[in-house]
Amino acid sequence: MKTVENLMLSFVEEFDNEFIKTLYQRIPSGKKLRTKLILKIADKNDQSIKLASIIELIHMASLLHDDVIDEADTRRNVDSINAIFGNNRAIMLGDILYSKAFYELTSFDEKIAKVISNAVTSLSIGELLDVEFTESFNSDIDKYFDMIYKKTASLIEASAITSAILAGKDTEKFKTYGKNLGLAFQIIDDVLDIISDSKILGKPALNDFKEGKTTLPYIYLYNSLNTDDKLKLKSMFKKNLTKNELDWIKLNMQKTKSIEKSVKLAKKLGLEALDAIKDEKNPELEKVIKDMIEREF
Repeated sequence: MKTVENLMLSFVEEFDNEFIKTLYQRIPSGKKLRTKLILKIADKNDQSIKLASIIELIHMASLLHDDVIDEADTRRNVDSINAIFGNNRAIMLGDILYSKAFYELTSFDEKIAKVISNAVTSLSIGELLDVEFTESFNSDIDKYFDMIYKKTASLIEASAITSAILAGKDTEKFKTYGKNLGLAFQIIDDVLDIISDSKILGKPALNDFKEGKTTLPYIYLYNSLNTDDKLKLKSMFKKNLTKNELDWIKLNMQKTKSIEKSVKLAKKLGLEALDAIKDEKNPELEKVIKDMIEREF
C-alpha cells in the first residue's frame, strides 16, 4: 500500500509545482479498496502497482469534484480541499489528477486502457445522474441501481477486470466480483449514513437525505408507507431536519425494516461476488467481502 502511495506522490512531484503538491498532500487518505483488489488479484509487481496508482488518482479526482458538487465541508473527518482552498482550486486539482492518470494509462495495453477509460465515463455519467436525482425525490429502485453502478461500482469493477487481465485470469468472474462488491459497498455506505454517528461516519448522520439523495433505505421506506406518510417523507426531502423529524424517519425505518432489507440485498450481492471467485481459492479477496457484509448493523 505504501508503495502505491509513494508512486502517486512521485506522479504529483513530476509537475514541479509546490502548490499542487501542497494541495495534494492535504487530501485525506482513504482505505484504498481498489488498490487492495488489484494487488490481491494481480499480486504485487511494477505493473499492478502502477495500475493501482492510476486508479487511485482517478478515484481521488472524482472525490474532489464530488465534494464541490455536494458542497461538502469535510472528507473523512477532516476539512475538505474545497472548504480550505475553495471550489475552483479543488476542481482544477481534480482535473490535474485525472489528466495525469490518463497520461500514465497510455503505457498500458490498449485493452486495459479502454476498460479504465470506459469506467471513468460511466463514473462521470453516474455523478451527473446523482446530481439530477437531487432535483426531485426518487422512489425508483432501478434508477438508484443504475446510478450507483455508474458512480461507484464501475471503477471497482474496472479495477478487478484490469488486474485480472494483468494476471492472465478469467475476466468475467472478476467482473462479477468487482461489480457486486461495488454495489454492495455503496448500499452499506448508504445504510451507515443513517445508523452511524457523525464521528464514525466523518459527516453528519442522515446527511444524504438533506443533500437530496434518496438512497435505497429511503426508497424501501417510501414504498412501505401509506399515502399520508409518503407525503410527509417527501416534505422532508432536502431540508434541515428537526430532531422530531429525524426520529420519525429512524422510527419508520425500523417499523418497515428498510435498513434490514437494504443490508439483506447488500449481503446477497456479496455472496454472489464470493460465488463468482470460489474457484480462485483466494481468502484475501473473500475477506474483503466478508468484512463488509458480516458485521452488526
